[in-house]
Amino acid sequence: MNDSRRVAAVNDERPVAALQHRALIVVAAGEGRRLGYGMPKALIPLRGRPLLARALESAEGLVCDLLVVVLPAEPSARAELAALAQAHGERTGQSIVAVSGGSTRAESVHRGLRAVTEHAHTHRWAQESAAVLIHDAARPLAPVTVSQRVLGALADGAEAVVPALPVADTIKQVVSGDERGLVEPEAVEPILTTVPRADLRAVQTPQGYRLPTLARICTHLEGMDAAAAESFTDEAMVAEHLGIPAVCVSGDPLAAKITGPSDLITLGALMDADTPPVETTPPQQSPQRSSQRQEAPHLPLPQVGIGHDVHAFADEAEARPLYLAGLFWPDERGLSGHSDGDAVAHAACDALFSAAGIGDLGVHFGTDRPELAGASGVTLLAEAARLVRESGGTIGSITVQLVANRPKFGPRREEAQRVLTQAAGAPVSLSATTSDGLGFTGRGEGVLATAVAVVVRGLG
Repeated sequence: MNDSRRVAAVNDERPVAALQHRALIVVAAGEGRRLGYGMPKALIPLRGRPLLARALESAEGLVCDLLVVVLPAEPSARAELAALAQAHGERTGQSIVAVSGGSTRAESVHRGLRAVTEHAHTHRWAQESAAVLIHDAARPLAPVTVSQRVLGALADGAEAVVPALPVADTIKQVVSGDERGLVEPEAVEPILTTVPRADLRAVQTPQGYRLPTLARICTHLEGMDAAAAESFTDEAMVAEHLGIPAVCVSGDPLAAKITGPSDLITLGALMDADTPPVETTPPQQSPQRSSQRQEAPHLPLPQVGIGHDVHAFADEAEARPLYLAGLFWPDERGLSGHSDGDAVAHAACDALFSAAGIGDLGVHFGTDRPELAGASGVTLLAEAARLVRESGGTIGSITVQLVANRPKFGPRREEAQRVLTQAAGAPVSLSATTSDGLGFTGRGEGVLATAVAVVVRGLG
C-alpha cells in the first residue's frame, strides 16, 4: 500500500457501532454512445486506462467489505471489464463480485444491490448497520475523501447521503419542447423565471444509503412502469419521493462526470502533472499595458489527414491467415503485404501521420525500425498514435471505410471498433461496403481501406 492509500485507510476508521459493514457498487454498464468511441463507456480510455480502471484506482484507499461492479451485458466487454475488476481485487485484497447490468441505470443498481444482499445474507451482516455506496464509473477521479464524508454522515445516523457542489451558473427555468430535457441547437425556449442558485446543489457520486433504505428504494422503482422509473435520475430522488430524509455533504470538482468528448479532455488535463496551477489573482499590469486592447486568445484548429491502403489476397497456396481491422478472421484467405496486411489499421496510421504532418507509413515503419518487422496492424496503429502525440497532437477521431467483398464485416464491426479504439486511444469508427462487382475489389482480388483522421494541436 502506498503512502496516500495508507493515510486514507487510517483516516477511514469506522464507528463500529454505527456502521459494521460497507459495500461499494460501481455502475459500469453504460453504452457511452454520446462519446462516439463505439464501445461501452467503462472501456473508454482516460490517459491510456479504461474509465473503470481509473474509478477503481481512485477508490483504493477506501475500506470496504465488498466491491460489486455492474458491467455491460455484451460478452467480450463484460469479460474484459470483469478481468480488470478481478485484477483490482487481487491487488487490493477486496472481495469482488461482477454482475451484468440492465437496460436502465435503476435496473443496474438493483442488480448490484441483489449481489450485496446475497453477500450480506451469506456473511450474516446486520443489515441496519450496513452501508452501501453507489458510484458511477463515469466519474473516474472521485477522491476517497468524498466517500469518507458520505460514510461519516451515514455513521452519524443519516439514511441517504449525496455529495454535491454549489451551482456556479445562473439557472433559468424554461418552457421546454422536449420532456427528456434534450435541446436542439436551433431550439428557442421561452424563459419562465430565474431560479435562485444559493440553495441549489449539483449532485455527484458516490451516494450512500443504509442497506434497508436502498432496498426500499429499489423495490419501489421495480414496482413502477418503465417510463415512471426513468423519470427518477438517481436513488436520492426516489428517497425524496418516499419521504426518506436525505442530506448533502461536500463533493469535489474531481468527481465530475464524463458525458461528452470534452469531459475526457478536461479530466485528462486535471490528471496531467505538467498542468500549471490556476492563478487565483491576476498578474499585475502596468497602466499602459492594461489600457491596450488585449488580443483574442489563439484557438487550436483541427487538422484533417487522409490515408489509403490496398492489399491483395494472398495466393491460396500460402495458407496465410486473415487479419483485418485488428481482428483475426478464421477460415478466410489472408492478405499479402507489410506486417499482417491489415489494410484498415494501415490506412488509419497513414491518416494520423497525414493529419499531424509528420510523414507516412514508410517514413516511420520502414527498414530503420527492424523491431517493427512483422508487427501487427494494431501494434503499428498504437505506435502511430504515440508518435502523433509525441509531436504535440491530440487525436480527435479516426474514421475508416473498408471496400471489400469479404469477409462479412457487419457482425464484428463493434468488436473491431473497440480493438482499434483501444490501440489508438481515440474513437475509431468503421464502415464497410462493396464495389458492386467493379474493379479489383469487386473481382475479389483484394481490399481497399480509406481513413480520415482529425488531429488538434495546442490543447496540451
